[in-house]
Amino acid sequence: MFTNLMVLQDSSPPGDDLLLAGTEDYIHIKIQQRNGRKTLTTVQGIAGGYHKKKLVKVFKKKFACNGTVIEHPEYGEVILLQGDQCKNICQVQIEIGLAKD
Repeated sequence: MFTNLMVLQDSSPPGDDLLLAGTEDYIHIKIQQRNGRKTLTTVQGIAGGYHKKKLVKVFKKKFACNGTVIEHPEYGEVILLQGDQCKNICQVQIEIGLAKD
């Protein structure tokens, strides 16, 4: 399920310049309250070496929610998911190797 999430570069093997778990860069997961009980989960700070759209596809299938990738002028590419998916995203990122505990 977690195959081919990385972007392959021309001459370097995959994983050479990707951020490893535990470096100083962080992945920010935020919950935004909409109207009533509705919430949005935003994920920003994922390394540029990963296909964001493929990550969203995995998240959508695993969490049974809707999601998209938007281009934010300040934060770059941000993943938006419906509902409070904070704990789920943390678990999947640890499984994939994007983050560590």
